[in-house]
Amino acid sequence: MKLFAQRILAVLFAAACVGCAQDDVDEPTSGSEDIGRNPKIIYSSRGASAGELLVKFHPDVIGRLEQGVTRSGATRSGVEAFDAVLGEMGGVTIERLFTVDPRTEDRARAAGLHLWYKVRFGNQESLEQVAARFASVAEVSYVQYNIHVRRIENRRPVPFDQVWGGDVQQTTRADELPFDDPKLNKQWHYINTGDQTLTSPIRAGADVDCKEAWKLCTGDPSIIVAVVDEGVMYSHEDLSANMWVNEAELDGQTGVDDDGNGYRDDIYGYNFVLNTGKITWTNPDDVGHGTHVAGTIAAVNNNGRGVCGIAGGSGSNDGVKIMSLQIFDGEDGATADATANAIRYAADNGALILQCSWGYDAGVFTSDSAWARACSAEKDAIDYFIANAGKDNPASPMTGGLAIFAAGNESARMPGYPASYGGVVCVTAFAPDFTPSTFTNYGQAADIAAPGGDSDYTLDDAGTILSTQTDAFGLYGYMEGTSMACPHVSGVAALGLSYAVKLGKHFTADEFRSLLLTSVNDINSYLEGEKDYYYFYKYYGEAYPRTMHLPNYVGKMGGGYTDAYKLLLSIEGTAAIWIKQNEATEIDLSKYFGASENLTFAVSVSQEDERALGLSSLVKGNKLIVVCANTGSASLTLRTNIGGTIVSKQLVVVARPQIASNGGWL
Repeated sequence: MKLFAQRILAVLFAAACVGCAQDDVDEPTSGSEDIGRNPKIIYSSRGASAGELLVKFHPDVIGRLEQGVTRSGATRSGVEAFDAVLGEMGGVTIERLFTVDPRTEDRARAAGLHLWYKVRFGNQESLEQVAARFASVAEVSYVQYNIHVRRIENRRPVPFDQVWGGDVQQTTRADELPFDDPKLNKQWHYINTGDQTLTSPIRAGADVDCKEAWKLCTGDPSIIVAVVDEGVMYSHEDLSANMWVNEAELDGQTGVDDDGNGYRDDIYGYNFVLNTGKITWTNPDDVGHGTHVAGTIAAVNNNGRGVCGIAGGSGSNDGVKIMSLQIFDGEDGATADATANAIRYAADNGALILQCSWGYDAGVFTSDSAWARACSAEKDAIDYFIANAGKDNPASPMTGGLAIFAAGNESARMPGYPASYGGVVCVTAFAPDFTPSTFTNYGQAADIAAPGGDSDYTLDDAGTILSTQTDAFGLYGYMEGTSMACPHVSGVAALGLSYAVKLGKHFTADEFRSLLLTSVNDINSYLEGEKDYYYFYKYYGEAYPRTMHLPNYVGKMGGGYTDAYKLLLSIEGTAAIWIKQNEATEIDLSKYFGASENLTFAVSVSQEDERALGLSSLVKGNKLIVVCANTGSASLTLRTNIGGTIVSKQLVVVARPQIASNGGWL
């Protein structure tokens, strides 16, 4: 029997939280004395780390600065006016903000990362007063408060057994699923057959189309995804084989930077909260957020245990790799400089995708320029990743990186930042029936939609996202949010890059981003009428009914919902036709062989595809009429005789419940 997990939560805590698990940072107070007073001072001192500031210097003083810091033992800058301020304070140290990696120093300098410094001083000094004095120095470009990334809420995941109990039918080969992972049949967000015994409301096809995509590719270990989040449980039974491992550090000496990248003992990534190579997930306030995200991307497939990951391989050590860059440790979050270093680390150590299910509240910043000014160090790091990821590997399928961010969970009419930044991919969330999740942020800045769950709508946890969890929560469990939608897009992108490796293809980051954002299906056709739900049903039951007006979301969930199979076909370059289920579609075959109308055609399809799709077809001259009773795809072989030569081409027909008016391409 399916059970809805009930938990006790303080009323004040629940009332203060909107939507689902979201990681956030302090927002500025509207009355902050720092904002608007000096254009050089970035952000607010609220929530900032005491006794330290981040300073960006003008490029023309860097020579003096670097000599001065070296000569003084990191207590003076070599810039006379700045040192005059330092001389009035006690316990001063000054150092580069971005950790020096000798292997990539030239490109870091080209990106201006060497202009940033971190200045520490006594905690008794007023942050606001010191910031104002630093900003008065002509050679200083910006002064930024070193705020902490923090959680806006700490909702616990729901263990799998708490939802389904111990005696539940799990995946078998008889289910006609591609892998033997026992909980795959509960992952509607990968393969959605519309099974109402799983959850309801639900519609077939509201998924990322893994079943068809996995026929072409399941992953590649050369593709690294950096999960910037809580620490990932690297010893997890369903993740360990797909963890990125820094072999030089694994085989090296403890406490030594064996690979010379500026970090010691960074075997699976790095803990930027505690500044150590030891990744953690056992803090009593941890919720397994990073482990859950990692599983969606790369839980090991076909290993007879647990769940599947979108790019988790086929059970032959062929999944993509997860790099854990920890910026949360329980209630503690990394500072701005540490978060920026985490992003730079990803670029310099092989990651091609930056997975970020965190961000600022919607409305804190309303434009790219406002966010860039307030979070200058972090933006510089993101831009560095986008420009430089993949450059150290000549065999990389992509030059440049893809940064993917969750839109946020406040039901707001604009996504938060950095998700709204034009340089990254912004992900919204939908429920098991294609309708927008009740919590999702949306708006013009949204790029793409993915499954995120919606327990206030389905009134159960089975309608949320199932993935890996830490041992504190039974190793497998449910969570929901744009935080969970985001790794679906990261996983699809990783699968696409894996297929590019298989085919020997190469893309720039801009080219691949365009492929990802156009390999989508129409979601606007589902945004009609109203959607009823119960606000925080899990805690209040039916006490607070709410209604969403779905037309308000049209054109604001992104260009469509992500489709792994469509992305792989785009990378492959195979012609594909999207048709509506149970509707006769006429396909003009002549355009695939030239404009001649005098050709005759033969069409063949495998019995397996024909049976699975419920496909019937009829050739009339140069037209093919196709009807598909089921959703899915079939590969057709088209043959004709041109000048005595038999010529053939492949055409893929994909049947979906709904398609866009232009045949599926948005």
